[in-house]
Amino acid sequence: MISTQLIIYCINPGCNSPINPMEDSVCASCETPLVHRYLWATGSLSAQILPGTKVADRYEVISHQIWLDTQPGLPPDVPEELPKEVIPYLRLYQERLHLPQTYGFASDLEQDTSDILLLENVPIDKTGNIYPTIVEAWEQATAVRQVYWLWQILQLWTPLSEMGLSRSLLVVDNLRVQGWCVRLLELYQTPADEKLSLQNLGQSWQFWVASAKASVIKGLQNIVEQMCETEIELEAINIQLNNLLLASAAELPLVLKVAGSTDIGPVMAQNEDACYPNALSDLDEPLLPHLSIVCDGIGGHEGGEVASKLAVQSVKLQIRALLAEVTEQTVLVPPELLQEQLEASLRVINNVICARNNEQKRQGRERMATTIVMAVQVPQRVQTSTGWQSNNTHELYLANVGDSRAYWITRNYCQLLTVDDDVATREVRFAKSLYRKALFRPDASALTQALGTRDAESLRLKVQRFIVEEDGILLLCSDGLSDNNWVEQSWQDYAIPVFTGELTVEDAVRNWINLANEKNGRDNTSVVLTYYRVSPEYLVPVTPALPEEIIEAEIQEEQEEQEQKELEELEELEELEELEEPTSFTESSRSLLDLNLDLDLDLDLSEEPFTSPEIPATLITKPNRGKRLVMLGGVLALLVGGTSLGLFAWWQINPQGFQQMCRQFPQRVQQLCAPRK
Repeated sequence: MISTQLIIYCINPGCNSPINPMEDSVCASCETPLVHRYLWATGSLSAQILPGTKVADRYEVISHQIWLDTQPGLPPDVPEELPKEVIPYLRLYQERLHLPQTYGFASDLEQDTSDILLLENVPIDKTGNIYPTIVEAWEQATAVRQVYWLWQILQLWTPLSEMGLSRSLLVVDNLRVQGWCVRLLELYQTPADEKLSLQNLGQSWQFWVASAKASVIKGLQNIVEQMCETEIELEAINIQLNNLLLASAAELPLVLKVAGSTDIGPVMAQNEDACYPNALSDLDEPLLPHLSIVCDGIGGHEGGEVASKLAVQSVKLQIRALLAEVTEQTVLVPPELLQEQLEASLRVINNVICARNNEQKRQGRERMATTIVMAVQVPQRVQTSTGWQSNNTHELYLANVGDSRAYWITRNYCQLLTVDDDVATREVRFAKSLYRKALFRPDASALTQALGTRDAESLRLKVQRFIVEEDGILLLCSDGLSDNNWVEQSWQDYAIPVFTGELTVEDAVRNWINLANEKNGRDNTSVVLTYYRVSPEYLVPVTPALPEEIIEAEIQEEQEEQEQKELEELEELEELEELEEPTSFTESSRSLLDLNLDLDLDLDLSEEPFTSPEIPATLITKPNRGKRLVMLGGVLALLVGGTSLGLFAWWQINPQGFQQMCRQFPQRVQQLCAPRK
């Protein structure tokens, strides 16, 4: 039917007067923020429904295939047996940054037609306007953004091809862009009799590449020519495109400011959160501003608090060694190797916390653990597209376990970068439920994995790589802030003043924490903000209101000198023992997975659905004796790259495991295992 009044319902179930004009942002009755959830209606039938029509007495047709759910507080209609067409969306939930997700179904009862599939998380802005296609935005994009868009499409090629969906990347109108990010409107099944290859992808790029920016057009044309005319492997194209991407990004300046703080909150008796940086961080620490961490501990007093702090300390030691190793390289370290290294680092941290649990004989839900979200800006040296030497390729690596989150915020949008490890997400990934339906489970927010609960081999990890090519704020936070979508609802009020220079990063952190305490309040809250500036203007200097609680830092040349000192320490240790076969950078990354803390685990969290209530313990693989030097992220990073405090802390936490690990090293290196006094 044609609607005469555009209204939207408040999502607060206790609201006495939930009907509001659609243009309002806050409920007039209870002042709850109104949710304007725009959806993409798929199929040829939806394309025939005129704007102004109200479908199923709920969905307002705003424009061609763009619908607004006027009752977002109610679950959408979902059939008992999920149709085959929705399964790919569910299986690919981990790619939600780029792909839409199934919302529900709607029936046009007046025409007695079949159900229409509705998609959420689509490239539609907050006012209901669809984002432009790559073709529409191409000529106005910078050189680095043009290459970045193509790189993202190439990363999606494999997961979509494996599910028979590669055609989705060849439909021009389907490829939309929200700033730096490529986003798809919907998924298209590739016909069974149609074999698509990189040649098809290269042909679809030819038109765009012909009008690429001058600094990258030659490189892109060479890549596309190889894709179209030869049977080149995906890996070879990936390497070439990545090198061109980093060389283009390195042309831009990069200034970082970072600030962090953690707060106990108005209710909790102790603070189980930990973050880096914080009030106790050393302003001259070489890790600043490259590293940011938020951890939310689990396990109660002397449990979660210990686990979160141990995780933060361990990450710092390992990343310090990693950055020193990267600095030493004469060629670009590929993103796959850095991702593998960061995954291995998280497994090491998991094992250290597990060892503490076993030492204290903690069982089941008594085992302490922690969530983590961490970001590492890795500076690599590269020759730029115009031929000069740059010291930073603008790479940003992001990893998370649990429900601590990362957001990328610009003047125009707020993007959730991470996917929570909770029951609702698990149900979607296993194609058992649509996300909105899964949220109504009583255990929807229960975690399915965290660091320290079980064997490292059972962790399902994903490390993402981004390129910083626009001004933006990276917000890391615990669920004390992110619960109830307060970041998504409030980002403009708290981020825009930072971009305009009206607010410092330090004050913004404090304001976010105050918001969390006011609106959520039942939990600890940790917030770390990093302001990435690639525009040539300098940051506006503003005096912080609370300098004693926040830290800040900028990339300075002095950091290179400090990193060089740490590198010299690593070299001195190597001289202590002449190894028969020195471990290469690649080997040292893999050797992290060979750690053995002699664990005997009792696991209680299930990532996979099991019929039995307990998961059998899984022992970590025995170490490879041919690789005795663990250079990055593992034990030797703690011994060499770490501080006396870090070494002493680990010795105190797990002396038995500490000594067991030390005995795996050469005799002359074992002398370093003695705790320093």
